[in-house]
Amino acid sequence: MTGQRVEMRHGGGGRSMRTLIEEVFARGFADMPFDGIGLGAMDDGAAIRVGDRWLVLTTDSHVIHPVFFPGGDIGRLSVSGTCNDLAMMGATEGIALTCAMIIEEGFPLGELERIQHSMVEACREAGATIVTGDTKVMGRGEIDGIVINTSGIAFASAPIRDSGLRVGDKLIVTGTMGDHGLAVMAARHNLEIDGGELLSDVAPLTTMIRAALSAGNGSIVAMKDPTRGGLASSLGEMASKAGVGIVVYERTIPVSAAARAAGEMIGIDPLQVANEGKAVIGVRAEAAGAVLAALRAHPLGKDAAIIGDAVAERPGSVILDTGYGRRLLVESDGEPLPRIC
Repeated sequence: MTGQRVEMRHGGGGRSMRTLIEEVFARGFADMPFDGIGLGAMDDGAAIRVGDRWLVLTTDSHVIHPVFFPGGDIGRLSVSGTCNDLAMMGATEGIALTCAMIIEEGFPLGELERIQHSMVEACREAGATIVTGDTKVMGRGEIDGIVINTSGIAFASAPIRDSGLRVGDKLIVTGTMGDHGLAVMAARHNLEIDGGELLSDVAPLTTMIRAALSAGNGSIVAMKDPTRGGLASSLGEMASKAGVGIVVYERTIPVSAAARAAGEMIGIDPLQVANEGKAVIGVRAEAAGAVLAALRAHPLGKDAAIIGDAVAERPGSVILDTGYGRRLLVESDGEPLPRIC
């Protein structure tokens, strides 16, 4: 990549970001000896064996604009995002977080206290706590308001990879798609949306995923939270890593009326937009009904639905069945809505 420069698309969660990580950041580290799941796996975190369990580790930085948005703020986002990355690898027990804040000089203390309160509430929902951290202050104009990094550790009995699909597995989403990114964009540009109030879905998924894992009894084989790049990017990565095709049925994918209206207004497909309180779950067909019931019994999973199948045809591709025909569901080259997480 010599001679090239970093662009916004390199942070968007799609193909460009994966290329940047593989060709720049992972080079050298991915090949180092490591007894566990490391950087080369390009999963939601790393996993290290500790006795008869696995310690899962992940980290994430948050640069959202605006800092406060309908349904949440950067504090709730920072806790939820890290807890959800842990949960996607099956780690829902003993969650401990670190928090590093970089704050612009002049940032209102009242807003900082509001952010801290949101982080406390999100930790309580997840059964997590922040155990250590760091604070830096930058001069006016050197950053835009506030940047938060959170890292997390938790235990899993066995790590779940995003590459575990096989032919015949079912794909489940835990709720409506596109709410977070479209809510942030609507707030950023003061858009008036038909179809009801559009709120971010930002939430820690820990307790819901724990219930799903219990109901699945070993049959959940792949998970991913469809953040940057949305459902299209997550399914594409899962299909590519597993070497299977995925067929999803458009009529079964839950999308709220408000998100659909917002997507049509600004010309963006809700399936390509970030979510911050949803999961994509791959499960063996015989356990799909039990997992779906467990999800729907949880307040965060009331709109959960089985949306597709892993198939042998077109490995690495995602096919959208519209009910009238089929087309490729292609992930975007980068997040169409920058700075949403």
